[in-house]
Amino acid sequence: MSHEHQHEMRSSTGRALTAALALTAAYTVVEVVGGLATGSLALLADAVHMLSDNVALALALLALWLARRPATPERTYGYKRAEVLAALANGVALVALAIWIFYEAVRRLDDPPDVRGGWVFAIALVGVGVNVAAGIILQRARSGNLNVEAAFRHVLADLAGSLGVAVAAIVIVLTGWLEADPLVSLGIGVLVLVSSWSILRDSTAILLEAAPRGIDTRALGQALSSHPGVVEVHDLHVWTITSGFPALSAHVLVGRGEDCHGTRRALERSLARQFGIEHTTLQVDHVGEQGGFVELGRFENGTSSPR
Repeated sequence: MSHEHQHEMRSSTGRALTAALALTAAYTVVEVVGGLATGSLALLADAVHMLSDNVALALALLALWLARRPATPERTYGYKRAEVLAALANGVALVALAIWIFYEAVRRLDDPPDVRGGWVFAIALVGVGVNVAAGIILQRARSGNLNVEAAFRHVLADLAGSLGVAVAAIVIVLTGWLEADPLVSLGIGVLVLVSSWSILRDSTAILLEAAPRGIDTRALGQALSSHPGVVEVHDLHVWTITSGFPALSAHVLVGRGEDCHGTRRALERSLARQFGIEHTTLQVDHVGEQGGFVELGRFENGTSSPR
């Protein structure tokens, strides 16, 4: 991917995040005022979730700005991991938010306050429209970007929350059953908790430098070791720098009469074509010329014996 194309993608992502932030921030104010005025916990819970959306989007924008900064001698990858850290922070915030909603909902089930269902319904409908618009904006920019994906999931969860608030308002207006408000709040809490799982899983996996999802390291190692001229592959590591940026390093042994540089270039092309990995560091030596190393995984003649 060229530098110009990366810059264009990040600029487009920044515009999408800014537009979504403007929408959700404006509606958060409406929900807070509406929740306090109507006495609806469901509306306030959704307002707090919208506030977390605002924080998520603001963090995403900050991370995007940091990721654009160039690498330095001290930070050789620049600030690309800032996006992953922001996604992790968003996931943790979602968990904390769900706990707060559960606490308030259980407390209100014992003594539900009066709720102005008509006003709650009207505000919830506005929320549905706002979240649909923000979701459409982020949908176009989220492909392959965990940071934007985290913000997108915030918006999706809040869309479902707004729909739940609208349903609770209809029930209250038609039946007067006030318990519908805290019950819907519990549902919103579960939704928020579920939406946090994949973000926490993926961001933690990247920070722990696990193999990228969708890449079978055994198959990759066997593909390297079965390449013509390759005798053995040691120290194979595959990890993710940031969303959409997989990296690989390996120690490759070739036969004594093989061209080390030619083999390396061929392996790099194969990795890019078969596995989508373009950032590679391959140490290629002739058999018997390699120095000492720590053997974490060995692939010989198409068979693997990871250690």
